[in-house]
Amino acid sequence: MSRRTARKNAFFLLFQMDFNLDEEYEQVKEIFFAEQEEPVDEDDRDFILDEVEGTRSNLEAIDELIGSVAKGWDTERMSKVDLAILRLAVYELKFGGETPVGVCINEAVELAKKFSSDEAPAFINGILGKVAAINTEE
Repeated sequence: MSRRTARKNAFFLLFQMDFNLDEEYEQVKEIFFAEQEEPVDEDDRDFILDEVEGTRSNLEAIDELIGSVAKGWDTERMSKVDLAILRLAVYELKFGGETPVGVCINEAVELAKKFSSDEAPAFINGILGKVAAINTEE
């Protein structure tokens, strides 16, 4: 599985987690992997879980950062799809450190094009551009 596909799966799992309680994480995670059309090898599973768990463990800081650059937008008002995409990308930009900035932003925009509204790609690109700029200043 490519990193792009693994990242898409991490987005799917993060999106699902937004509708479940923290206590249900283990169950949701196991169902998610059991329902995959093709088996997920150990490296891909590890990558997906690292992305999801890293995002979840830094969620407060991630949401605060998104809120600080999204002028006029509160994370509570954002669509759950857009928010899951943003959270994953901000995790990679701010805490992940392995994915190049351009790749991170491009893949988030591509997810938005495929799974969100027509306005979402530009919105997500703008937010992530501002996050990346903050990331560079530090």
